[in-house]
Formats: sequence, C-alpha cells, structure tokens
Amino acid sequence: MSLEEPSPGHSPRSGPEVEQNSLGLRRVSDVWSLRALAHPVRLALLEQLGIVGPMTATEVGERIGESPTTCSFHLRQLAKYGFVEEAGGGKGRARPWRMTSMGLELSSDHKDPEARIAQAAVARMFMGRALERYRNWDTTRDSYPEEWRQAAEESELVLFLTAAELKALNHELLAILLPRSRERLVDPSLRPPGSLPVEMLIFSYPLGPPGQGGTGPAT
Repeated sequence: MSLEEPSPGHSPRSGPEVEQNSLGLRRVSDVWSLRALAHPVRLALLEQLGIVGPMTATEVGERIGESPTTCSFHLRQLAKYGFVEEAGGGKGRARPWRMTSMGLELSSDHKDPEARIAQAAVARMFMGRALERYRNWDTTRDSYPEEWRQAAEESELVLFLTAAELKALNHELLAILLPRSRERLVDPSLRPPGSLPVEMLIFSYPLGPPGQGGTGPAT
C-alpha cells in the first residue's frame, strides 16, 4: 500500500490538526500528514524552502532538478496538510510558497499501527537524505577552505542514561540549538558574511535492549 494513499474506507480529515510541542516545533502525528510527507520531492521542497526562504515552483524546481509542474503539484499537496502556504504575490506557477513553521517533530507515540509505519518511513527518508549529504561532504571536503575543514566535527560518545534522562538531554540540546537555527533561517539579514548553511545531526539510541546488564550489545 502506498504511504500516500488512504486505506480503503477511510478519507483524510477536512484539514490538518496542527499542534506544536514545547519547543515550538510542529508535531506531526496523524497518519494522513505523515503519509503526505513520505515523498522524496516533498522532502526536498521543504528542505529548500527552509534554507532559502519563499520560492516559486519554478525557482525551487531549478534547485532540486524537478519541473515546475511537478513542484507545483507537490507544493499543493503539502499545502493541503498545512506544511506550506502561499507567500503572497504572483500567479499560477509564479506564486511564491513558504513553510508554515520552522522545524517538525515526527511523533513516535502512536497507538495506530498505520501511523507508526508512516512515521518510521518518513523518519528513514529524512535521515537517509541527511546521511547522503554527510557522505557528499566527506567525499568533497578537500575542496573546502582549510577553515571549514577544521571547523567541521565528528564526535561519538557513549553515556549511561535512563530513558527519562535521555529524553531530558535531547530536549536540552534542542532548546540550546533551535533558537540559533531559527533566527538566521527566518531573518537572512542576521547571517554574517561568509556564513554557510551547516547541518548538525544528533543521534541518540540505546546500544542494546533492557536486560543485558547495562553493558550494551555483545561483541
């Protein structure tokens, strides 16, 4: 079954239920909104609108290598579920689009198995795209100035935490990073000369299930 199509006998709500978490991120939890995200072109559109700002279907299509017709269709689908909206001005494919919120939280707290499947699929797509960008950086880093090669960082840590402590730590990290991210995404005038968009990936996961003595996976 396509992640984008509803199950037989079901239909989407008349409008998306938009809610925010305590950090101001849009919380995406319903199966229809999650399915609407599960398309590589739509993720690419959101990524570009988030970094560059409002763009027309033609402009964003040139950046992601898709036709204006394709981008127009997917922008309308994203708008249907409240992820983007018209920024005002222009007509037809010359209308600029913008994101409705900076940042998304894909809720993993689902009782609905279809929502869990959709959430996992979207999360894998987001992470797969991010890891591909990291691989591209890794293979091309020699083409960057030395200051950027020295500034980039790869770190790996192992911490012994409870589930509650891990949740609190993730929240603390986002609370520190999100304001710095948002202010320059929203207001390009705050970006200092010479700045580049920098992606920071944070993974946090247990190395083994409970019951293994707290020592992680067997080797």
